[in-house]
Amino acid sequence: MHIDSSMIHPELRQAGALMRFVLPAFTERHFRLAKPAIQLLKGRCRSSSLKYEQVSILRGDGSRLRLCVYSPRAQRRGVPGLVWMHGGGYAMGTPEQDEGIIERFVKASGCVVAAPDYRLSLDAPYPAALQDCYDALLWLKAHGAAYGMHSDQLMVGGNSAGGGLAAALCLYARDKKEAAIAFQMPLYPMLDDRMATPSAADNDAPVWNTRSNALSWRLYLGELFGQESVPAYAAPARCRDLSGLPPACSFAGSLEPFRDETVGYMEGLRSAGIPVNYKVFEGCFHGFDAVCPGARVSQEATDFLMSNFSHAAAHYFAAQPACRR
Repeated sequence: MHIDSSMIHPELRQAGALMRFVLPAFTERHFRLAKPAIQLLKGRCRSSSLKYEQVSILRGDGSRLRLCVYSPRAQRRGVPGLVWMHGGGYAMGTPEQDEGIIERFVKASGCVVAAPDYRLSLDAPYPAALQDCYDALLWLKAHGAAYGMHSDQLMVGGNSAGGGLAAALCLYARDKKEAAIAFQMPLYPMLDDRMATPSAADNDAPVWNTRSNALSWRLYLGELFGQESVPAYAAPARCRDLSGLPPACSFAGSLEPFRDETVGYMEGLRSAGIPVNYKVFEGCFHGFDAVCPGARVSQEATDFLMSNFSHAAAHYFAAQPACRR
């Protein structure tokens, strides 16, 4: 899908042209070079309205998972708990990069947000990231009450690769039956390693395109890349049974590679009887809300998300199973 500049939303056109010039496509070298810059964000919170903590969780292999925990300065009771996963093609990123949207969630509901610094594909391919996110989910289930969390209102969300992890986490938690998720927000999620949809094929849009996508899936899946045996926990678009999953909200840009897989997954959930609400924003490329947060179309997308989140906080609950871990 060739993206002509005239197809890009007027508010995003200049930023899109700059992104195309500076970074036509991600390479493995770009992912590795991003590490030092991202490292500077770790351990820092710029918002005065958020309480920020770093928690260390012991993994099964004896290593440690860093978990960033955000909550309001003035704690409330009976609030949602949200596991939020950052994007970055599974190959780069850190929880602190999403402080802005996390702050919006906290201000809207008084919720507690647990954001895992999950292992990246350059260091450990699938299933390392999913295992880390699941550990974060179980941690929040066990410790959320100390932050005022309602035990039956455990939610998950993320953007891009983080959106893919959010969808995968819902599938994994459904099947493991150790924690119940009340609501999911996989935003413009990275769901399908096959890249066979019209929007994913030969897409040269700004920010994220087919070349970047193919590299990221190869790094994330490792030896599984290109195989029909790729599990749905790695690529949720491969899941054939979407029953029993939590209500969902999502949005995507009409020009991005993930447009069709986002729509397909949301419609699949709807067909399985799951309440869903999603929107495709015309003329928008991948991550437009983060690249151009001041644009009116980005604000519209954020307002759409927050409206759905507030509705979920008021209406969606899922009782936790009796089993404990």
